[in-house]
Parts: sequence; C-alpha cells; structure tokens
Amino acid sequence: MTIHEEYRATHPKSAALWERARAAIPGGITHDIRHLQPFPAYIERASGTRKWDVDGREYIDYWMGHGALFLGHCHPAVVQAVQAEVARGTHLGACHELEVRWAELVNRLIPCAELTRFTMSGTEATHLAMRVARAYTGRNRIVKLAGHFHGWHDGAVAGVNPPYDVPMSAGIPGATLDQVLLCPPNDVKAVEALLERGDVAAVILEPAGGQAGTTPTIPGYLQELRALTTRHHVVLIFDEVITGFRYAPGGAQAYFGVTPDLTTLAKIVAGGLPGGALCGRRELMAMLAFRGDADWDRASRVAHAGTFNANPLSAAAAIATLERCADASLQARANKLGDELRRGLGAAMQRAGAPGTCYGEASIYHVSFEGKPGLAGFDRPRQGGLYHLLRCALLNHGLDCSMHHGWISAVHTEEDVEKTLAGYERAFRAMAAEGAFGAR
Repeated sequence: MTIHEEYRATHPKSAALWERARAAIPGGITHDIRHLQPFPAYIERASGTRKWDVDGREYIDYWMGHGALFLGHCHPAVVQAVQAEVARGTHLGACHELEVRWAELVNRLIPCAELTRFTMSGTEATHLAMRVARAYTGRNRIVKLAGHFHGWHDGAVAGVNPPYDVPMSAGIPGATLDQVLLCPPNDVKAVEALLERGDVAAVILEPAGGQAGTTPTIPGYLQELRALTTRHHVVLIFDEVITGFRYAPGGAQAYFGVTPDLTTLAKIVAGGLPGGALCGRRELMAMLAFRGDADWDRASRVAHAGTFNANPLSAAAAIATLERCADASLQARANKLGDELRRGLGAAMQRAGAPGTCYGEASIYHVSFEGKPGLAGFDRPRQGGLYHLLRCALLNHGLDCSMHHGWISAVHTEEDVEKTLAGYERAFRAMAAEGAFGAR
C-alpha cells in the first residue's frame, strides 16, 4: 500500500469524524496547524509521552500540547492539583491566592520579571506587550522580524511566512499593518536603521529564532540588539511562548544571558491548561496599574480585562508545573535528548535517501527537506506536500509529530528516542519508495 492508502486503512474512525467535523466546523479543524491531508488523526487520550487515537493506535508524542506539556501528558502532580481545584471552584470571578503564587513563581524564574500579568493565550500576551510598549514610550511603531510568529492578532500577522509582503491572514486593515515595520532576522544594522526613525516603541522577536527556531538566531545577535534598543530607549520584547521554561528554568533569556524589558509567555507557563502571561520591568508593567488618579486611570493607563485571566484551574496546573520546572536538571536532560535525537534523525535521513537535514537547539528539533535556512530564512518555498506525506507516514509508524518540528519533554526516555529514530527512518524509506524525493 502507499502511505496514504495505509493511513486511510488504519484510521477509519478518524476519517468518519473528519466527515462529521467538515459539516460542523469551518474547514473541519479548530487550529490551522491541525490541517492535514487527507484528514487529521483524532486523539482520544494521552499519558506521559504517549497518545492513543480513536482507532486504538498508540503514538510516541512530540506535539506535547504544541510544546506546552514539558512534564508530559497527565503528570500526576498536575492532575492532582487540578482535580483538587475543580472541587473548590472553576471560575471564582475574584482574586484568589493561587494567582499570587503563580505570579511569584514567574517572577522568581524569569530574569526580566519584576511584575507579571496573566492572559489566556500567547496571542493575548503579545497583544498586551505591544500596547504597554506603545503607552510607555508614546510611540506607535513596532519592529517585527520576518519569519517570527507572535500569534494571530492584527498587530502580529505581518511577515510571518514568505512572501513576507503578504499578511498571514486576510481581513487585516492596512492602517494596522502600517504600524509594523518588518526587518530581516539576524541583521542588527537593519534594526538600527529603523530605530533611527524615532517613532519605534518596541522590537519584538522570538529570542531563539523565528517559528520555534526554524530560522535560528546567530550568536551575538541578542546581545547587540539589547545594546541597540537600550541606546534608542526602545522596549525590547522577547516572545518566550515557546522557549519559556524550556531552554532553562528562566527561558531563553537565562540560556543566552540577555535580559529583555518585557517577556510574553504561554504554553508551559500554564501547565498545559489555557493561559499566558506578560512579565517585565516594574516601570513598564506599572502602566497596567490603577493609581487612584482619575486622569491617569481613564486616559493614560493600559486597560486589560479578560474573563478567564488567572483562572484558578490554570493557576493550579501552572504552580504544579513551574515548581518542577525550577529544577534545571529537567531542562538539561531534555536538551541532551534533543542532541541525540537531532543527530540520529540526520543520520536516518541520509541512510533513507531523504534530502535535507535535522537541526535545532535545546529540546526542539526541526526536520527540513530543504536543508538548514540561511541567516534570513529559507530562500525558496518549502515543500508543503512532502511534509503532509511525512506526517501521515509517521502516524503510520507510531509517531505523532508536527509537520516540521517536535518538542521533547522532561519525561521522554532513551527508549522513546530509539523507537522514534526507527519510526522516522521507516517513514523516510516509505516516502523514498514512492518517489517522493525525486532524483537526487
């Protein structure tokens, strides 16, 4: 059987659910990244590093809740904390002690964090960060690096995927896009030219590189950017939705030794439940605080609401997670497994005759049929059809991974890595047998 024939034959219940979904949900999916040809697999349950789909098939998981589940699925401490809180209240509609403890943990772990404000997602966190920077500086423009992803709100959808002059989404007003100044990654001189305009409030970037490090940040760039933004009195925002608590207990800023003014967080920060945060220097975060001055509170303060901000269930999961993520041995172990997996995958691609390579950093890996990107990203379109075929082939062989990359958790084992390398090699060989890679 071909890869797709095997996939269809072994996933009949997923196929049936897909037909139902198409009649009830636009496009049949609830997140763009879950789009898969010919149809997505539907997952029924998960535990540790494993998932089981509705057809009873078991997978080693490298989605890990889109990177949120650093402790794996259903970690006993997280489950116990959430179960205890459910019995006390799922939405108190009031301040509560757990939100204080949660903020204290973030402030202790993240180097730039003097104060923390909670949101319900990473998209909300980056939106709030931009608003705070504009209010603090009195300027409107935001410098964003091409290829970096900061959520789906209007102010962040410019320059996400090539061609960079086309927004990530339709429906964005031109006036909003005009407030975003695009800059190539890894080019400090280009940033400097934009800051010299005098109307830039902030520079925002993923510190480890665009789209979870798909285009890595070159050594020294963050240090130069920190010095440059300080000199121009521009707010430096690190989007650590991916890297926060993963690269190190203090995130990429601790890993690289560069402290921004503001940091946006999500995923791990909420322990696998919905939630995000903005944290940073006291004087910037104070833009959110009431002062008891009528003029300030109405006209100068940054307003921020949100029905589910610091929801007690998310707070309970977050505290149980962050207390454990404070142990740097967890990140060190996951990073070591990352090195092993990346080396092994690169070798497996060569043996199977697959073009490209595997690369990455810390506990994140990227499989690329186009090879490693240049300093400004990939110089040619990525082969989307190949990655859809790869994902189907991986699901056929017991692995659930993203199209391009995966996240290693603190609970993946050497045995998981060994099985993963074997599964990837079988998937690559199946693709080569179908002629997916063409003549080399």
